[in-house]
Formats: sequence, structure tokens, C-alpha cells
Amino acid sequence: MIDVTALLLPALVSAVIVFVVSSIIHMMTPWHAGDFSKLPNEDAVLSALRPFNLAPGSYVAPRPSSMKEMGSPEFQAKVKQGPSVMMHVMPGQSGMGQQLALWFVYAAVVALFAGYITSKALQPGANYLVVFKFVAAIAFGAYTMGLWQMSIWYRRSWVVTLKSTIDGVIYACLTAGTFGWLWPR
Repeated sequence: MIDVTALLLPALVSAVIVFVVSSIIHMMTPWHAGDFSKLPNEDAVLSALRPFNLAPGSYVAPRPSSMKEMGSPEFQAKVKQGPSVMMHVMPGQSGMGQQLALWFVYAAVVALFAGYITSKALQPGANYLVVFKFVAAIAFGAYTMGLWQMSIWYRRSWVVTLKSTIDGVIYACLTAGTFGWLWPR
């Protein structure tokens, strides 16, 4: 039986490694540079939105108030006229400190979760490759499976989802490699 405290070191080390590698992928390579398109006439669009004082959150337009309204000729005319918009409004002047801290915590939780599930199947001193396979499969699921819903339901670009899935494979392998290396003996 493996105590969960024995999994803390590999979870934290893998979180640090994933954090560093993801920072390199996002800041030092062009891999994700085209994930978001720039609005045509961005200044005018932002100026037009400012008077509405939109609170941070997710919005969709046109948005029916009920299923009944969704079928109404008036709503259908709005949809047909276009555009349809999904947007996420964030507060102005926000740095990335909070997101980076949450990303690190998320990576640590994914690693601890993957290690914990693996510890229920394997004993101390298990073979590196066996530990790697278990942890990689679990971490892959945690890092990637929810991303596909964004393309299915919210029409996020499939290219962006595929690139993020490849990132998830990398993060899962790094997590798995760390656990294989630091697996309790």
C-alpha cells in the first residue's frame, strides 16, 4: 500500500516540470500564436462594447429567453441575420499571475490524482514503464478530454483543440515520466 504522502514529491516535481514546459510552449514558440483571431477594426468593436459595462462572464448572442422563443420567427430572423457571437469578457488590466498560479495548482492536482489512482493498482517498486503507462493514461484524460467539448458545443477551432491535445500528451508524458522516476520503492 502506498501512502498518499509518498506521492506528493512526484506530484509537485511533475507540476513544476509541466509548468515550465507549458510556459516554453506558450511563450517561446509560435505553436499557439494563431489560436485567437484579431477582430477586424478592434478599436471600434471595443469602443462599441465599453458603454455596456459588461460584467466579466460568458455571453452568447442572440440568446433566447426560453426554448419556446428559440422557435419563434423573430428569434430565427435574428439568427439568420447574424452574426452569432459567443464571447468571454474578462476584467481590464488583469495580469496573468492568478491564471499561472491556478495552472500550477491544476497541474499538481492532475499529477496527484493520476498518482493516487495508479497507487491503487501498483505496489511500491513497480516497473518504470508500467507506472508510466498508468499515470500517462490518467493524466492524458485530465489534461485533454474536456477540451474536445469546446469544439463540439462551442465551435472552438478543431485545430486549436488538436494543438491543445498534443500539449496534453506532452504534459501527460512529463507527469508519467516523473512518477516513473520517483515512484515509491
